[in-house]
Amino acid sequence: MLRIKDISYSVAGRPLFEGASATIPAGHKVGIVGRNGAGKTTLFKLIRGELVLDGGSIELPSRARIGGVAQEVPGSEVSLIDTVLAADEERASLMAEAEGATGHRMAEIQTRLQDIDAWSAEARAASILKGLGFTDEEQRMPCSAFSGGWRMRVALAGVLFSQPDVLLLDEPTNYLDLEGALWLESYLARYPHTVLIISHDRELLNRAVGFILHLENRKLTLYTGGYDDFARARAEARAILTAAAKKQDLQRAHLQSFVDRFKAKASKAKQAQSRVKMLEKMTPIRAPEDAARTVFTFPAPDQLSPPILALEGAAVGYDGTPVLKKLSLRIDQDDRIALLGRNGEGKSTLSKLLADKLHVMEGKVTSSSKLRVGYFAQHQVDELHIDETPLAHIQRMRPGVTPPKLRAILAGFGLGADQAETEVGRLSGGQKARLSLCLATLDAPHMLILDEPTNHLDIESREALVEALTAYSGAVILVSHDMHLLSLAADRLWLVKDGAVSPYEGDLETYRAMLLKGDEKPAKVQKDKEKKKPVLTQEQVKELRAEVRRCEARIAKIEEMRGKLATKLADPDLYEDGRAGELATWQKKYAEVMDGLGRAEALWLAASEKLEGALAD
Repeated sequence: MLRIKDISYSVAGRPLFEGASATIPAGHKVGIVGRNGAGKTTLFKLIRGELVLDGGSIELPSRARIGGVAQEVPGSEVSLIDTVLAADEERASLMAEAEGATGHRMAEIQTRLQDIDAWSAEARAASILKGLGFTDEEQRMPCSAFSGGWRMRVALAGVLFSQPDVLLLDEPTNYLDLEGALWLESYLARYPHTVLIISHDRELLNRAVGFILHLENRKLTLYTGGYDDFARARAEARAILTAAAKKQDLQRAHLQSFVDRFKAKASKAKQAQSRVKMLEKMTPIRAPEDAARTVFTFPAPDQLSPPILALEGAAVGYDGTPVLKKLSLRIDQDDRIALLGRNGEGKSTLSKLLADKLHVMEGKVTSSSKLRVGYFAQHQVDELHIDETPLAHIQRMRPGVTPPKLRAILAGFGLGADQAETEVGRLSGGQKARLSLCLATLDAPHMLILDEPTNHLDIESREALVEALTAYSGAVILVSHDMHLLSLAADRLWLVKDGAVSPYEGDLETYRAMLLKGDEKPAKVQKDKEKKKPVLTQEQVKELRAEVRRCEARIAKIEEMRGKLATKLADPDLYEDGRAGELATWQKKYAEVMDGLGRAEALWLAASEKLEGALAD
């Protein structure tokens, strides 16, 4: 069990924690959320003992092993598989000692190696590396053969392999593609020990954790459920607090009005003085402050005749070797396309071809003469001039535009006056990503190509990006490991596989299930198999429709109950002294209704899927 007791900690005089407490039972999977700069990464350092608390304590079981991802695996000549195996320090130490041990000590070593399942270690390490995108051949290559981002995956593989009792992961999906992120999500759900994850990946926080630890106002609050459950509970709590603050403001105004009117009258002096004391004793209830809303403002392009770009028998690659061949694709200005496919299949290569960063080796590319393309890739964030300000970056592209107008453009991407004049090297990762998005869309492109745009963006910024893409009137090509973004921003799926690009006939959930099962068969083959199932009769389809209607009616009824209970819980009178028992009763009823709503929604989903399957057949 991890116990955080009344901790306090400040950085340069700025308090990050003041009397913060939380208890996390062993084996719990917990997502940690909070505004950027609130202190989430600092909390990890405090748990690891890298920083000294100003007050309070953090308690862990004796001999508990705490593990986190190293900043990066050095570019050594050690192979990936051996690097991961070495991460289990106990196994590595025992194996080295066994080479020279004899007699009783050798027996002890062999017994311990058997206890920690040392003999299957290489197979387990290889499985983890494969899940994170490394082929069997690559696992035997030295770390020096891979870039920094890929070595971060090796570091992640190492800590997962060592299986610490408390696993601390800080934005683990930032260096993963969609396939790697889905594998990690599945792996963490089965992890046998305690996991704490700092992440802005909404789907990961919905699927891989059972609790959310929220850091706000220097306090820690533990919520049950995934991120969506947390967001719902938080919204309702804010509504209750706002209602209580409003009622108290009215009471204060009424009391103050009485005091102001009658404090000078002798006949009312005692009553006025009594109300002054009531005002003094009244503990202020502050309504929650609304966070500054993150926005992205993409300029609207003019309309072009379709198609805006078409490929006919095109091939593209590097150094005379094609990566993708026989490409015959069409893109219209209203397209929203997500590129799917395992790492190394050519998603980024296709993106570069569409962005005119690569030229075709054969075939034909036809595009509108007025076509403007905006291109965002993670490496571009790393290529910003760290000694220049965002304002200087945008002035280079718009030398004739006045600084106030340029600042307004930056503000449309969440970069205020302070950030506009701050050197890029001092900006956060999210602020750098916003600047790169601003530069990519400055010319009002007709087609916007985004290759992993959400790395380093917090959840609010990701939601703002979805809204901006929804309002944007140009074509969008997306490569992302963020399933939430893909599900909301893309309406067409292209699968990049085996040197070809073709429409994917399933949906994102079908693709996710296929990856988790390790099934490499395309969606079309799966559908052909499904068509061989017996076709249901009209009467059976009618019954399925009726079941869906019954489920919908059940959900509507529970939603009505939930609304009434939420109204009851929003009544400030319920929170007055002496009503704790009544409050607990209503809160219990609300929890029961929410539990019933979850079950009802699951039944409706199952019934809907059955009906859709029957109609498809």
